[in-house]
Amino acid sequence: MNAHKESSDSATEGAHVETVGAFDIRIFIGSLIGLFGLLLVGAGLFGFDDAEAAKTGGVNANLWAGIVMVVVALGFVAWTKLEPLRIVVSDNEEGAETPKDIAPAG
Repeated sequence: MNAHKESSDSATEGAHVETVGAFDIRIFIGSLIGLFGLLLVGAGLFGFDDAEAAKTGGVNANLWAGIVMVVVALGFVAWTKLEPLRIVVSDNEEGAETPKDIAPAG
């Protein structure tokens, strides 16, 4: 069992774990949801009139949908901060290309 452990230690020599940061897809998705949510909040605040109220039964649907979308976007951003996506980066031999694998949790 120790022989297997030693070989795995030598295989990961020079490897380290980095976070993806701005390239995390959750940042992109959260930003888009947040942008559309802010647009809906603006439409709900400035575009709600009697005609809109008649269509929705008196509920400002744009405002409520926008608020929910902004909250969901903040949830995505908080998720990336609380559990960042990590990748294993290993030093390559000169001229070698190796794929970067997603690091195991924990």
